[in-house]
Amino acid sequence: MKNMVKKPAYELMDHTADFGIHVFGDNAKNLFQNAAMAMMDQLVETVSLLAREERRITIQGNDWPDLMVNWLREILYLCVGEETFAQSIQIESIEEKCLTAHLWIDPFSAERHTLKSEIKAVTYHQVQVFETVNRWEAKIIFDI
Repeated sequence: MKNMVKKPAYELMDHTADFGIHVFGDNAKNLFQNAAMAMMDQLVETVSLLAREERRITIQGNDWPDLMVNWLREILYLCVGEETFAQSIQIESIEEKCLTAHLWIDPFSAERHTLKSEIKAVTYHQVQVFETVNRWEAKIIFDI
């Protein structure tokens, strides 16, 4: 996997005491990849990330919104709990209740990485995941 970081398609949303993202994707795979990389973009300067090791994860949920929250919580755990950051993500398979992905991660290095902000939690507050005529969209609120 090349050490190139593509900027995810998203925009920030104003929210009292928290912040949110409005993410876009051509399909469900692209949407979930963009959501994870948008969150990563808020946590760390992504240009400094390298694909040092690969990790495969499987996430389950009750529906699309639950799957999105569980997905982002797992990525956040890797950042906060294991001090590793996802440089890139490839979703192997995705259905409404299950997602399997390969992540290329980079362990935290104070010399190479610049932290941008802290996210305490991914919330269910006003979470939305939906398909429109032309694309998929999601809105997610984070506790900071």
